Amino acid sequence: MTAAAPSPLHQKLKHLLHPWEHLGDRPTLKRTMLGHAEGIYVYDREGKRLIDGPAGMWCVQVGHGRRELAEAMAEQAMKLAYQSPWGLGNEPAVQLGEKLASIAPGDLNTVVYATGGSTAVDTALRFVAFYNNVLGRREKKHIISREAAYHGSTYLSASCTGKDREQNNFDFETRTIHRISAPNIYRRPAGLSEAEFCRKLVAELEAKILEIGPERVAAFIAEPIQASGGVVVPPEGYLKACWEVCKRHDVLFIADEVVTAFGRLGHWFASESVFGVTPDIIACAKGLTSGYLPLGATLISDRLVQAISGEKGQGVTFFHGFTYFGHPVASAVALKNIEIFERERLLEHVQELAPYFQGRLRELRDIPIVGDVRGLGLMACVECVLDKDSKEPLKLDKAIGRRIDEHAERLGLIVRPLYSMCVLSPPLIITKSQVDELVEILRKSILLAMDDVRREGLWQG
Repeated sequence: MTAAAPSPLHQKLKHLLHPWEHLGDRPTLKRTMLGHAEGIYVYDREGKRLIDGPAGMWCVQVGHGRRELAEAMAEQAMKLAYQSPWGLGNEPAVQLGEKLASIAPGDLNTVVYATGGSTAVDTALRFVAFYNNVLGRREKKHIISREAAYHGSTYLSASCTGKDREQNNFDFETRTIHRISAPNIYRRPAGLSEAEFCRKLVAELEAKILEIGPERVAAFIAEPIQASGGVVVPPEGYLKACWEVCKRHDVLFIADEVVTAFGRLGHWFASESVFGVTPDIIACAKGLTSGYLPLGATLISDRLVQAISGEKGQGVTFFHGFTYFGHPVASAVALKNIEIFERERLLEHVQELAPYFQGRLRELRDIPIVGDVRGLGLMACVECVLDKDSKEPLKLDKAIGRRIDEHAERLGLIVRPLYSMCVLSPPLIITKSQVDELVEILRKSILLAMDDVRREGLWQG
């Protein structure tokens, strides 16, 4: 995002290398500096109010400025700020583990704490390899992911990511990672119905397993909704059919619920409640603490843990963990966050509000450059195209999503720009009137961006 004017603070940006920063912009890049936040709003250092359309990065579920969470931090920090995971434990981490087991689907009762979403996914992938090694199946290491997936920034999680790889200058694991098509209904081949597209995708997964060999495929990893891939909502029945294929071939199903867990779709976890899937492993983070402190968790099926424990685990040590495993302050915040969810009935609120949120956003389809509006729960994507018939993305010299975001920020809204798309995932406490405010600003911003590209001769609509 571009700030209106430089300040002494902006000069100090040179000391930071931000995530996802375009290095060609480093000498001149300016960022909007936030000063404080409350509810669904953030305020820049000059006091301008902005709707936090992405809820930070899909995470500020209960909203900004929750004194209860700050007090939970302070109280726990004064009681016990840190504890080494080497042979020691702490009460908040134990209580949180019990709580997560109680709200997780199926028998996912074993919790491995991480520092965020990437490390939670990394833990899941490493556990799968560890599990098969202990069972003597050392060839069963291959992972199947999907195009447009985003799974994190560690080596393994990034290797499973299928998003915009052609612009990436990092190295990845290529020997054991495989990708199949994204379940993007809007981008399905011409002439295919949604049901036919679903069957084609599921058949592709099974064919890939058979091509590699079931004895060599360890897991299929999938976000219930591909979040930063553009809020890709799969065809009805797709995830459940994929899960059934995995069960048939003894392939573990890893659900990456870093974004979709903790209320984003109106449930603690989306896999079972929304899509009818009981994963073998779930990775979660973000909404677990509403972004107030870094914390992730990997939830593992009892069946898997028991298969390598007890007598079968003699001489076997799980050499994996993090300095901040089960951090007592982060765990205390997560417990208080979940308490707020329950007391304020936030899951029910999302279920009630989501149809209104999605319906208001779909009204934007009448704008000439808007090709698709899609989403579920309180997450959505507006995709811009050159032509509604060809569906060719409107990328331009400067991504249209970024242009829209710049206009929106001037009008009082932050969106998440993704090339030809704009993504929204507001705090779960948002109200109907605030949804109206958000949609009206977004409409004005899209229209202004459309006028820009028409005036510049970049779009002829």
